Amino acid sequence: MLLYKLNVLAIMLQGEVSFDLRSMWANMGWMAKGVVILLAIMSAWSIGVMIDRYIAFSQARKQSREFAPAVAGCLKEGKIEEAISVAEQNKRSHLAKVVEAGLQEFRAHALSHELAGEQVESSRRACERAEAIVNAELKRGLSGLATIGATAPFVGLFGTTVGIINAFRGMSSEKTAGLSAVAGGISEALVTTAFGLFVAVPAVWAYNAFTNKVEAFGIEMTNSSSELIDYFIKQQGQKGKK
Repeated sequence: MLLYKLNVLAIMLQGEVSFDLRSMWANMGWMAKGVVILLAIMSAWSIGVMIDRYIAFSQARKQSREFAPAVAGCLKEGKIEEAISVAEQNKRSHLAKVVEAGLQEFRAHALSHELAGEQVESSRRACERAEAIVNAELKRGLSGLATIGATAPFVGLFGTTVGIINAFRGMSSEKTAGLSAVAGGISEALVTTAFGLFVAVPAVWAYNAFTNKVEAFGIEMTNSSSELIDYFIKQQGQKGKK
């Protein structure tokens, strides 16, 4: 019995099997290599989106912190033109884009001597349009991250299935249960599964983090728009008293 077990073990260990990345790539079939290449493209694209959104959000946050007190000071003194100039100098700020749209509309209607109610309502609509546009800009690329995070594991699973099929095919063709017969298929299954998770997990984390930031920016824009409209109403009320 002991001799039989030793013979089985010898068969299982015949042929040196290496599972370093180079060897696993060499043992892969063309379909598994295609899966890995596809996952690499998905990973590169998601990393590019992460870097782009991180830079955009960081700049938006930084410029908004500088813009908010500066424009508040201008409006407190009734300097609409100066407030517009400050907004134009902070093009990366999400708040500046919304406030600038409202100020530009308010100034345009003031020059045309329209009714006060129509002037404020036009400014409100301008702020809402600007907010919708900025929201769309902030969300650019995030749907792609969500798609990659949801599909990358399944792409890796497809490669895993192909690897298992190749492993059984190797056992069938070589008529042996040794590791060398299934090494290629095992390497395909290991690499594609791990790579699929490696691509998906950061994409999901980044998508959730960026989505929370967009929601926070949206609340800030809504509040700024509301405060600006309140300012316009107060300005109209002071003019009416005069």
